[in-house]
Amino acid sequence: MVSEERPPPEGPATFREVFAQGEYRAIFLANTLTWIGDYVAKAAVTLLVYRETESVALSAAAFAVSYLPWLIGGPLLATIAERHRYRQVMVVCDLIRMALMLLIAIPGMPVPVILALLFATTLANPPSQAARSALMPLILPGDRLVVGLSINASVGQAAQVVGYLLGAAVATVNTTAALLMNAAAFAVSAVLVRFGTRNRAPAMTSGHRSHLLRETADGFRLVFRTPVLRAIAVLVFGAMLFSIVPEGLAAAWANERADAGMHAGMAQALIMASNPVGFILGGLLMGRAVAPARRLALLRPLAVLAPLVLVPALLDPPPAVVALLAAACGFAVAGILPVANGLFIRALPHGFRARAFGVMATGIQVIQGAAVLTTGLLAERYPIPLVVGLWSAAGVVLMAIVARRWPDPQTVDATVRAAQLSPAGAATPPAPPDDPGPGNIGGGRPRHAVT
Repeated sequence: MVSEERPPPEGPATFREVFAQGEYRAIFLANTLTWIGDYVAKAAVTLLVYRETESVALSAAAFAVSYLPWLIGGPLLATIAERHRYRQVMVVCDLIRMALMLLIAIPGMPVPVILALLFATTLANPPSQAARSALMPLILPGDRLVVGLSINASVGQAAQVVGYLLGAAVATVNTTAALLMNAAAFAVSAVLVRFGTRNRAPAMTSGHRSHLLRETADGFRLVFRTPVLRAIAVLVFGAMLFSIVPEGLAAAWANERADAGMHAGMAQALIMASNPVGFILGGLLMGRAVAPARRLALLRPLAVLAPLVLVPALLDPPPAVVALLAAACGFAVAGILPVANGLFIRALPHGFRARAFGVMATGIQVIQGAAVLTTGLLAERYPIPLVVGLWSAAGVVLMAIVARRWPDPQTVDATVRAAQLSPAGAATPPAPPDDPGPGNIGGGRPRHAVT
């Protein structure tokens, strides 16, 4: 991809090479525990609130509150991670979440207090996740970073399935036990990160600090004014805009086809689980069996394929076929996200990675929520298969335009080199290296894969 890699690429990094990094092993185990613990807690809190209030709305609010920090202040909170040592940020956030989860677990806690504590707990997510994201390229060089990100993404999907199943099972018997499991997960995570990673200096020195809002705005400017970063952001946002729809409409879709030989509850579970399962399979296959240059070459075709495989929903297939389509979409997205994420991180100057992560994470949350809300409103007036099929067809057109305007290899290489040469801890984002403008990013000639 860039000059520091060995040309030509001999093949992808192996799982063994990635797990040979002790710091990665510590972060991987910590993340896996907290991911599972979070989903256990979501299932437990949702059930706890419903039992206390018998209100579906409040139960849904308990589930949705975890997304609020990203929507109302995710980039700002992520910027905090740039100002402090990454290890310190992750450990402190784990300990804060552990303490708050212990408070939620106290029997008889009023529901408004539970929701407030849950919201406070999730405020620690943006800085913790931003610090982890910024630390990854310092631990895993070259293609190991992409393979590591692919492993993380696939395991995160598996953790969602395991966490929900475990949380529902445990919370049905004892909600307090489920919440204590999450608190214990945060405690173990803090220990793993504290003793398993190096204590690196902050990415932003005190001399480069300005105002937190200004530093956050610099993150937005860097992402959306740099052609390569902007192209990656649009690619990822587009993939999220269409891949989330079957999962978001699964409940209504399954109930409308309950007479198709499958129980509605089973159909809903099948549709909702199919995208994560497809993502897991795609992530593991792409990360291990496909060479780095080939992964980059497949970015644009997969971007078009992700919504394309959902277009047959127009034919109103049975739930089992819908699940297969959603799994194929998840498989395609798994070939996009880790590769795009790895390239995105490499094209970021050190000192801006946590802020850029906050921008991307918030954008993904907003895009997914808007997609489900919009298609849900459309499905109130039109049949769900028609809505999903036409929404996906529009996605094919959009992603074809995005793929056509993908930056050429020279632009990508120049951006990555500029990021590597940028001084650490700079107060303002560096200027894009010779921004070539639309003519050199879209143009009228076919574009080659980034190599």
